[in-house]
Amino acid sequence: MLMMLLAACGGDSSEEENTDSSSDESSEETSEGPEIGQQELTQPYVAWARETVSTHMLGALLEMVGYNVELTQVEAGAMWSSVADGSADFHTSAWLPATHASYWEQYSEDITQVKQVLDEAPLALAVPSYMEDVNSIEDLKGNEELGESVDWKVTGIDPGAGIMQNTQEAFEAYGLDNWELTSSSEAAMLTELQAAVENEEPIIVPLWKPHWIFGTMDVKMLEDPQEIYGGAGDQIYTVARNGLEKDAPRAYKVLEQYNENYEMINEMMPKVHAEDQDPAEVVQEYIENNPDQVDKWLEGVPRE
Repeated sequence: MLMMLLAACGGDSSEEENTDSSSDESSEETSEGPEIGQQELTQPYVAWARETVSTHMLGALLEMVGYNVELTQVEAGAMWSSVADGSADFHTSAWLPATHASYWEQYSEDITQVKQVLDEAPLALAVPSYMEDVNSIEDLKGNEELGESVDWKVTGIDPGAGIMQNTQEAFEAYGLDNWELTSSSEAAMLTELQAAVENEEPIIVPLWKPHWIFGTMDVKMLEDPQEIYGGAGDQIYTVARNGLEKDAPRAYKVLEQYNENYEMINEMMPKVHAEDQDPAEVVQEYIENNPDQVDKWLEGVPRE
């Protein structure tokens, strides 16, 4: 009887242990997801066509899960260096392997490549389609008529942009000794492009996709036989300072799950850049109209 009593007691104990273990597993499975950690985040960006939309989108998503996100508009060099030195936390504007190759080479030890968000991002010199005799970068070499018509000038954007470095390399690779690359900003370049198109005048600019301008005017990208601009195109990545995954696990999970497609970006870019709508409002409208997509980006992440 004593043996039976002990066995019975032992069986009850085992059942309790199994119940407790099952309870623990259930608790883990229904946990609230990654911890929030550091709640103040800084996201630098350059006011390029896609980057303005994408930065505001990521900022809005992170605010939905409990973070305070400061969006800081800077130049390309500062965008990269601030994440590398830890004064900023992440950006979603890494065009690799070609366009931002020099920045990646300089800062890769201090920056983590989190996620590819867009898999096709071609860059090139571009001209209005009515410039029928100009279809390749090779067509610029020694082209006196074209050179004189545009004062031997390629109208560029901000000097720290990777596409500006690509263009300087293209000048050397294609022997464009007479040509000059001017710098200003994307907005200033687009103003000159639009004015030229309205008057059907020649102009040459560096351009890339995704970009809203292709939806508003007939512009063609020039062939690049030597693939100075990366051939088929770059991919765009979100990158973060080393240590962000540990310091802000919930934010990092969102960064790992965030991605884009052309349909999404092309829907929002014209509203911001052609119609001059507030990017924060444009992004919020997209979030409200696309709850299934938002659920995918925030899967497993608690919202606050």
